[in-house]
Amino acid sequence: MASDRGWTDRRMDLVIGNLLRSGVVLSALIVLFGAVIYLVRHGRSPTDYQVFRGEPSDLRSVRGILRDALALRGRGIIQLGLLFLIATPVARVAFSIFGFAEEHDRMYVVVASIVLLVLAYSLIGSTWSLG
Repeated sequence: MASDRGWTDRRMDLVIGNLLRSGVVLSALIVLFGAVIYLVRHGRSPTDYQVFRGEPSDLRSVRGILRDALALRGRGIIQLGLLFLIATPVARVAFSIFGFAEEHDRMYVVVASIVLLVLAYSLIGSTWSLG
C-alpha cells in the first residue's frame, strides 16, 4: 500500500494530536505528583495573605527547577510539570518542521521554522530577564 508509506496530512494530524495530548497528560501528572508532595509536607502550614511572597529564587531557572525536582521538593516538581506544559507546543512546532520536510513542503518548513525561532527567542528572553 503506497498510501501507508510516507507522511500524509492525516498521519501528521494524528501524530501531532497524540503529541499534544501526551504532553498535556504528562504535565498534569507531574504537577499532580508535585502537588501531593507539597500538600503532604506543607498542607497544614498556616497561611499569611497579608504579605505577598513570590517564587523562591531557586525556582526561577531551569537548573534550579531540575535541582529541586530531583530532590523531590513539591514546588520544584510542580514547576517541572509547567515546563513540560510549555514545551509541549514547542515540540509540536518542531515536529511540524520535520513533517513538512518529509512532505517536501518548503514554504511550511520556513514558516514553522520562523515560528520556532520566535518561540525560542521569547522563552530564552524571558529566562534572561528572570535571572
